[in-house]
Amino acid sequence: MKKVAILGASGSIGLQAVDVIQHHKEEFELFAFSVYSQVDKAIEIVKELKVKHVCLKDEFDVEKMRKRFPDIIYHFGDEGIFEIVSLAEVDIVINSIVGFAGVLPSIKAIQARKDLALANKETLVVAGEIVTNYVKEYGVKLLPVDSEHSAIFQCLNGEQKSQIKRVIITASGGSFRDKTREELKDVSVEDALKHPNWSMGANITIDSATMFNKGLEVIEARWLFDLDYEQIDVIMHPESVIHSMVEFVDGSVMAQMASPDMRLAIQYALTYPKRLAIASSESLDLLKYKNLTFREVDFNRFPALKLAYQVGKIGGSLPATLNGAKEAATALFLKREIEFIDIDGLVEDAIASHTLIKDPNYQDLELADQWAREFVIQKVGEKKHGNIN
Repeated sequence: MKKVAILGASGSIGLQAVDVIQHHKEEFELFAFSVYSQVDKAIEIVKELKVKHVCLKDEFDVEKMRKRFPDIIYHFGDEGIFEIVSLAEVDIVINSIVGFAGVLPSIKAIQARKDLALANKETLVVAGEIVTNYVKEYGVKLLPVDSEHSAIFQCLNGEQKSQIKRVIITASGGSFRDKTREELKDVSVEDALKHPNWSMGANITIDSATMFNKGLEVIEARWLFDLDYEQIDVIMHPESVIHSMVEFVDGSVMAQMASPDMRLAIQYALTYPKRLAIASSESLDLLKYKNLTFREVDFNRFPALKLAYQVGKIGGSLPATLNGAKEAATALFLKREIEFIDIDGLVEDAIASHTLIKDPNYQDLELADQWAREFVIQKVGEKKHGNIN
């Protein structure tokens, strides 16, 4: 039986991971998990599963929960997260923390010699070289949880890296895939959060609409599969039936297809190389779709994707800058302080203004992330007060 620790258990991926464990109690034990301040969600989880360790935001939340569940061992804050990923009993860590905050927990889990099921894109986007070097040094498995990267991982099972010609990442196009740039000027937060295919958290749904999500996946794929950027293509596939493909040197193309259910990727990361049934999952009914469509991605329509390729190729501290600026701009849009169409421009401005560090350490990446966030907030503040055009 694998003992699992879930970071970010109250989010969309975290709760689906809990569901996978709940339906396969003979295979997995949820040994530890973290939530931020969602104590109610933590209570729901421990009611369903006998968990030995729980990490919460602060001591106040711990005391609130301890009154109801005194037998659990509690942890809190960042140090608490580092403690639970280092528990001797834990076999695998699922990191589903959102954003840059998930990078250091990934590093700590690897250094504790835990296999890492990665749903936190930023771990590889921001610190790909550092993380992949640690994976080799500590001899652990790095297993993708994103549906696109899981698809590529499944297609490569038993194949040789030298035989890969390219990987093809599919993109639904998000909430506004059929709108022109001109039509994006007055879209609302509510409209942006209506993803046509997937049920996800707010931040990743906005990232899907801007296509920053797909750009981060390109950078992530470069590190996960040790590829050149010229070997990574993105195509639009509105139906989201094919999650990604691999083309081999002989021209053969292997695709992974399934109904849009994130539990498949989560579960495969936990069971690899074995497969298990997924409770209440829908079999893929190709007759329902009748047609699967594909089209080229227009970089002028989706400048975020073009920017991600450029930043990824340069590397250094630029990916951390891109991600920090993107997270800050997205947060401002969700607060209705900027327009949707402003997100791309703010990130581009941050990239243009950043002083590149070619070979950054983790502290350099932290500083680049913080600088980018402050840059975006300051830029928006200046614009509001009429100090810039």
